[in-house]
Amino acid sequence: MIMATAENAELVFVPLGGVGEIGMNFALYGYGPANARDWIVVDVGVTFPDASLPGVDLVLPDTRFIEENIANLRGIVITHAHEDHYGALLDTWPKLKAPVWMTPFGAGLLEAKRQGEQGAPKIPVTIYRAGEKFSVGPFEIEAIPVAHSIPEPMSLAITSPAGTVIHTGDWKIDPAPTIGPLTDEARFRAYGDKGVLALICDSTNALREGVSPSEVAVGEGLKGVIQSAKGRVAVTTFSSNVGRIVSIAKAARDAGRQCLVLGRSLKRVIDVAGELGYMDGLPEFIAEEDFGFIPRENLVIICTGSQGEPLAALAKLSREEMKSVSLTAGDTVVFSSRTIPGNEKGILEIKNRLIDLGIKIIEDGDALVHVSGHPRRSELRKMYEWVRPQIGVPVHGEAAHLVAQGSLMSVSGIGQVAQVRNGDMLRLYPGAATIIDQVPFGRVYKDGRLIGTDQAMGIRDRRKLSFAGHVAVNVVLDDKYELAGDPDLVAIGVAEADGRGESLEDLMIDAAIGAVDSIPRQRRRDLDLVQEAVRRAVRGAANEAWGKKPLVTVFVTR
Repeated sequence: MIMATAENAELVFVPLGGVGEIGMNFALYGYGPANARDWIVVDVGVTFPDASLPGVDLVLPDTRFIEENIANLRGIVITHAHEDHYGALLDTWPKLKAPVWMTPFGAGLLEAKRQGEQGAPKIPVTIYRAGEKFSVGPFEIEAIPVAHSIPEPMSLAITSPAGTVIHTGDWKIDPAPTIGPLTDEARFRAYGDKGVLALICDSTNALREGVSPSEVAVGEGLKGVIQSAKGRVAVTTFSSNVGRIVSIAKAARDAGRQCLVLGRSLKRVIDVAGELGYMDGLPEFIAEEDFGFIPRENLVIICTGSQGEPLAALAKLSREEMKSVSLTAGDTVVFSSRTIPGNEKGILEIKNRLIDLGIKIIEDGDALVHVSGHPRRSELRKMYEWVRPQIGVPVHGEAAHLVAQGSLMSVSGIGQVAQVRNGDMLRLYPGAATIIDQVPFGRVYKDGRLIGTDQAMGIRDRRKLSFAGHVAVNVVLDDKYELAGDPDLVAIGVAEADGRGESLEDLMIDAAIGAVDSIPRQRRRDLDLVQEAVRRAVRGAANEAWGKKPLVTVFVTR
């Protein structure tokens, strides 16, 4: 049921990340007249760089739009502590400086992360728990617990004078999660009975029919693999998946094995989860220095590196680079995770190195060792049935996922379905759901200690360097504007010789000399002209001999 609204007030939804892509979730809700809206942010996530972003550490959402409206930003609410939902908070908060609401587990992980990053800001956090209601500006928010692959995931019922929006966050329906919670069907149904304006819903598994298997079933699958293995078993999973860590530890215990944990991010998560009681009842993990004293058939290793990260524990094990821990022929490695698109090559390289060591690989197709934390189509239909929204908005997915859920919403009886992408301003109230504006959006990059655009961080030139190298040329002219000796040239990342064996550096020096000689002496007074002529000539000579154009920097002095 929609409450009375102020004159000219609108309710709008604006995603700046996570819609049309997997990861980097950043959503805005605004209420009020067009020129005076109050705003809240839901989630501040990151995504991770691929090979096209050499040297980049993290990819963050571009928050220019809300920075321009900072005076009206009332708060930031984090649904759960996955990196793609909270990972940009430390880097983004200094620009936003709004109050932050998080669950105890999320706040604990944030603090542990802050202590590991030099210069990270101390963010004041208000703790909220499942079932609690709190107000942020004109919005009253209720945290509805849902099942997912991390402790304390929440959907948000966001109520304003325009009505209630259900922002699902990441969720699924799991009747037997390892550490809870159950998805709170009763609260969703209660809101559906009162009337829901819009459902902003996770689309990650909208292409998959049926219902996701339970985490308990995954635990049984892992137990079977561990019991039947002859040597050591190493299991790699997402470090934030505490439920899976517990499943692995229980499976190891039931198989009579001890557990060793490898990887800084895993240890950080386990420390926070342990403080909050999520690891209660499990045997203590052994220390790395005790590795050599544990018989092979009595050990399970839980390690980072499920996405092929080259510096993670599994990659180091595959390269035999760890000081006190190793895998040997006859051991087993279990990938208890899904492959995030873009990580296939790194994962395959690790698998091949392990296979060369004589290690058996087990993944999801071989046994039930992983299940997604997102809803399949039958679970989505149940959510629609519970909530019965006037408007359906697919989010959290690539185009194929969003369109698939949009179609499912339509055939399931949701009257209005709005397809949006990052930067769209969707008016949810009043009137029909309509895209009324486009706002600035995009990506910025964390590169070492700095954050900026690809141009500001030099990433575009770095990418060019990775393809064709760099040539620096120093040209010195005497007082008569003649060459004072041959130019000095330094080439990095450039081929040494052409197809006939002639030095590429010599060819480029000859081209530089020819470029200077071709300019009339009177015109050489224009050093910028000389610089550009030499740059073009050197680049052209490289291209003619090599077929590639390196970056060329020319210094001309007199």
